[in-house]
Amino acid sequence: MDRFAGKSALVTGASTGIGRAIAVRLAQEGANVAINYNRSQGEAEKTAASVRQVHEEKGRPDAKHIVIQTDVSQEDQVKAMFDQTLSAFGRLDVLINNAGILWSSPSHELPAEDFDRIIGVNLRGAYLCCREAIAHFLSREGGGVIVNNSSVHEIIPKPAYLSYSISKGGMENLTKSLALEYADQNIRVNAVGPGAIETPINASWIDDPEKRAGVESHIPMGRAGMPEEMAAVFAFLASQESSYITGQTIFACGGLTLYPEFKTDWSTGN
Repeated sequence: MDRFAGKSALVTGASTGIGRAIAVRLAQEGANVAINYNRSQGEAEKTAASVRQVHEEKGRPDAKHIVIQTDVSQEDQVKAMFDQTLSAFGRLDVLINNAGILWSSPSHELPAEDFDRIIGVNLRGAYLCCREAIAHFLSREGGGVIVNNSSVHEIIPKPAYLSYSISKGGMENLTKSLALEYADQNIRVNAVGPGAIETPINASWIDDPEKRAGVESHIPMGRAGMPEEMAAVFAFLASQESSYITGQTIFACGGLTLYPEFKTDWSTGN
């Protein structure tokens, strides 16, 4: 499929994990790809190498990619990232807000600076990128698409991860509010809510058989997801195949949002 032939996409947080998988998937389907990272230049270059290889394998000598270092929580850096992307590609058609961070702390001990940092990257960063993308979409014909990387914790509480859960709850309303505001201007905004996925951010349980079994015991499908499975959902929502979908979060979680503890009937009522 070449659903993104002639189109250009910006993927934030594309140096590893789901972001890398999305960048490669969009390149496979014909997109020029701007690869954003903040700290891991070496990993971002690996993503770029994979994108370049895909373009070569597909016989697309005119396809482009760029690598841009940006802290998405910083307004001036976000503006510069969009300037670089538009300078390289001439236009932007798809924004994937994937950049995100998390760490745990008992909520009563959570330092305000840690709270601010997570909200700054996960939610403020998404807002800043959405703002710049929508302004560009409105400046020329054709509209555009935004797909935000949310989480099952958009709707499922996550104790000891308060700021992360709040950021993803905010992501839901960001997605819906922007989708409603710009629905009649050919701009669609959706989100994907991954569950437990095999990415570097989850290395603490992925590489520990006992912890992994504990995680997967809560997933109705019985296994963790793969980044490539998430990338397929992002690509669908970014494509014209989802042209009548806006303001939605698609949960790609192996059934985690299905109240899995109720699979066994432990209730006392009907």
